[in-house]
Amino acid sequence: MLTRRELLLAPAAALAAGSPTMPGTQPLTWDGDLSERMMDGAHHFVERQIAESLTRRKQYWHRDPAAYEASIQPNRARFLKQIGVVDPRVPTACERFGDDANPALIADLPAYTIHQVRWPVLDGVTAEGLLLSPKRPPVASVIALADAVNSPEQLAGLAEGISAAGQWARHLAEDGFTVVIPATIDRTSRWSGHPDIQVTDQTHREWIYRQAFQMGRHIIGYEVQKVLAAVDWLTRAKPSTKIGVAGYCEGALVAFYAAAVDPRIDAALVSGYFDSRQRIRSEPIYRNVWGLLREFGDAEIATLVAPRPLIIEYSRPTDITNHKGDVRTPPFQSVKAEFDRIATLIPNGFQHRELISANGQPPPTPGSPQALEAFAAALGVTAKLPLSDLQPRDSRAAFDPADRMRRQVRELEAHVQSAIRASERLREEAFLYKVMPELADNAWTTNLRAKTQSAAKFIAGAKPYRRQFREEVLGAFDEPLTAPNPRTRRIYDKEKWSGYEVVLDVWREVFAWGVLLIPKDIKPGERRPVVVCQHGRRGVPQDVIEGDNGYYHDFAAKLAERGFITFAPHNLYRGEDRYRYLSRKANSVKASMFSVIISQHEQILRWLKSLAYVDPARIAFYGLSYGGESAVRIPTVLEDYSLSICSGDFNSWTEKVASTDLRFSFMYSIEWEMPYFNMGSTFDYAEMAYLMVPRPFMVERGHNDRVSRDQWVAREYAKVRWLYAQLGLADKTEIEYFNGGHTINGEGTFRFLHKHLNWPER
Repeated sequence: MLTRRELLLAPAAALAAGSPTMPGTQPLTWDGDLSERMMDGAHHFVERQIAESLTRRKQYWHRDPAAYEASIQPNRARFLKQIGVVDPRVPTACERFGDDANPALIADLPAYTIHQVRWPVLDGVTAEGLLLSPKRPPVASVIALADAVNSPEQLAGLAEGISAAGQWARHLAEDGFTVVIPATIDRTSRWSGHPDIQVTDQTHREWIYRQAFQMGRHIIGYEVQKVLAAVDWLTRAKPSTKIGVAGYCEGALVAFYAAAVDPRIDAALVSGYFDSRQRIRSEPIYRNVWGLLREFGDAEIATLVAPRPLIIEYSRPTDITNHKGDVRTPPFQSVKAEFDRIATLIPNGFQHRELISANGQPPPTPGSPQALEAFAAALGVTAKLPLSDLQPRDSRAAFDPADRMRRQVRELEAHVQSAIRASERLREEAFLYKVMPELADNAWTTNLRAKTQSAAKFIAGAKPYRRQFREEVLGAFDEPLTAPNPRTRRIYDKEKWSGYEVVLDVWREVFAWGVLLIPKDIKPGERRPVVVCQHGRRGVPQDVIEGDNGYYHDFAAKLAERGFITFAPHNLYRGEDRYRYLSRKANSVKASMFSVIISQHEQILRWLKSLAYVDPARIAFYGLSYGGESAVRIPTVLEDYSLSICSGDFNSWTEKVASTDLRFSFMYSIEWEMPYFNMGSTFDYAEMAYLMVPRPFMVERGHNDRVSRDQWVAREYAKVRWLYAQLGLADKTEIEYFNGGHTINGEGTFRFLHKHLNWPER
């Protein structure tokens, strides 16, 4: 009987001939669909990370009551970036505007007037809404934000839809407050798309969210910017009056966040929003904020408002369903627990705050008299605030709120699309030309020795960007890998190779799973190259091995017949919305689906390198479709992959994900998990490929593959080819076009593998 050491060193062919399990492994006895089991484990793992974020947040905070604003400034700066408040605002002024049919002065009442107004916010972006101006000197100024289902006119009592008791903006104006009501981007979908391409069923909020997220912006951030621009104007126009923000439901979210980021706001009223955010992944997709829970729950955001007053009203938010997440009224106990948690973060008496409810129940309408009086008192106004019966009437003859919404949506879309058009230059300046300024110089040398030295310089300079890509774009979990505890079972016995199903532990809840194909002609002591063959969306490992699947054509088995060891891992993009929601959950703790996948591949690489017949310096990656997407994310991060081939995916990724004028854009698809926060400003496929330098990298592209167009692929790949050539590495990169579709072609790519893995063709 062979000893354990002899088994580990024995020729693979001898092992394959008689062993139901691989030497040094335990039997794999699991039944059922392992892809579902893996997905369950990944969800449980991410949910544990979310639960543990509550106690981990304190490491990011160093609140000092004696120098409070300075001590929380790093947190505020990170929060601003997370919600996409990154663009400089333009100088602003509030413009009353109108024409003969729709005059600027909408209503003239005894106590106040109502004008339709607009004010510039960002380059090409304006806010529109209403200005309610008291006829006596204002007691304070308030920016009032309705829920996304309501218009400014409804909140001011000019249009039906909100009862008189709920028209709290009118209530404030009657009692001497200047009130600005911006229009909130709504939840309809009329302008989400383009008639010449497709009109989608995405809400306007999701339509802006999807494209903005890729560019480091957010629908939340844009609306916060509109509030801050109004603060800019009010601060200049009425410098002696205090400024408050108040909002309900979606408007409350924006009001709360605006107060958190701008100390010029003196008090905030948040109605129908405040709660624990531990289940933010179940809220509408357009509330998804990258990394929010790692540092911020609502209690932590409240400490950004401190020491300024904060009034929380427990009211019933608008029920929202089927928005890739829902909103329902939370239990009062949940809201109170989060409110009470604020007291554990800042000293007693440091901030005036109130939680208002109707004896633990929501009031009949948001903006209750009790909440408004507490809010007014926080702004220094202590008089009672009675509501009159005098309802304003709209004097405009042809006002169409839908047309205003069209303008607001299209302006935000244009702003994002402008950022997309500028993104290539930003990425070059942030990465390529920062690492190698001389590459931007027309006098770049062609001297070979200089190129060799420059290659070494580039490799060293790119290392921080590899870390940035993993930690800031894809996200990484701060949890060490467990011991692999390999379990195997033989499932194939072919003429030239045997196949073993393999399971490796990664974390307590997460495992890696795949199929290892071992050629039978491996000689004693021989070490062979490995090709990791990655399936795409909806796939499983067997798809790349048997059945002549029309996409994969058994390429893992064909490479094994050529003498390569191949490993076909399962990746998590199976189960449609289950993997999309996995990425959504992970986003809340600054991670993504690839945060799990990359760690699975770390464990796979460790295990493969431990096998006696594997050459650890010759492990390649070859993937199609979502597997091709993996090919420019996993090997770029994990340098133990010596080579990568991207098939059926290489693209101009930012345009592919976020452009609204391309028919093949993901903006028109069900694949809503594709945007990665701020990826468009930092890494596209060229920049990801730069992280492969000096390792060999290849693109396989079918002329008729509808994932993209040849000219888009060629343009992005040309940047990769150019850099490799400048660094004296032109022989290490190739692109192969073939007359086919979304499939493995397996001709030039196979030659590439033989060449760069130093394995003779048979």
